[in-house]
Amino acid sequence: MPRYDYRCRACGSTFEVARPMSEASAPAPCPDGHDDTVKLLSTVAVTGTARGGAPAPQPPSPGGGGGCCGGGCCG
Repeated sequence: MPRYDYRCRACGSTFEVARPMSEASAPAPCPDGHDDTVKLLSTVAVTGTARGGAPAPQPPSPGGGGGCCGGGCCG
């Protein structure tokens, strides 16, 4: 169940409420009993892989390997 962050405008406390997405916009009273609260914007951290266990492909690294000209002249 998603969790939503709220801030009470009366006392300044921040609190979290777990509720279904269908109730995301419903008002949430402060744990101290105040009704003047505002829902905060929050970021979502999603971790995992795109294809069920296989890591996402990495782009190839640019260039060769060594200093001045990509590694071909050193030796």
